[in-house]
Amino acid sequence: MQQFLFIAAAHFLALLSPGPDFFLIARTSLAAGWRVASGACLGIALANALFIVAAFAGTAALQPGSELFVALQLAGCAYLLYLGVLFLRHAGSTPLEVVDTPATAPRLDAWWRAAGMGFLSGILNPKNALFYVSLAAMLTPPHTSAGWKLLYGIWMFAVVLLWDLLVALLIGNQAVLSRFTRALPWLERTSGIALILLALGVLALLGLR
Repeated sequence: MQQFLFIAAAHFLALLSPGPDFFLIARTSLAAGWRVASGACLGIALANALFIVAAFAGTAALQPGSELFVALQLAGCAYLLYLGVLFLRHAGSTPLEVVDTPATAPRLDAWWRAAGMGFLSGILNPKNALFYVSLAAMLTPPHTSAGWKLLYGIWMFAVVLLWDLLVALLIGNQAVLSRFTRALPWLERTSGIALILLALGVLALLGLR
């Protein structure tokens, strides 16, 4: 259970800081409404699901304590440290500028187009692959049961989808957008500190082995 809480916390904290996926959802929601933006949300979640499956499949063949597995764990720690420092350095510097253009395509076509754009946004983002490999390498030893891995995957897929849908629903409200913009620097700083502490904690555990 402790391992699950580590993964769930790190994964959710990473979602809090806006990236390309966030801005795609924001633009789509303001331009065409949250229903069309839900297509982008599903596409992004499916791309994340592919990375999750690939990450767990990639680490399943590694043996506990092997040099390759330890190297992957260290690389994962390094990436989370980099991500945390990046959040701290650029806290509050990300502009929330949305281009409001009218949707001219039929709603169903617009939904499928948004879904395709969401999938491409998620699958072409190398940070997604690195992040999931980092979590899988650091926190999921190869002997973890298939049931737990399935639970991790379902949980992360669901959290990505539900969070993105929530963003799509709320981002069209200017009052919510204004408040989120004000809170964003603190969210990024908190996320950065938490990811750095997580990476340092895993490094400490590796040093005790």
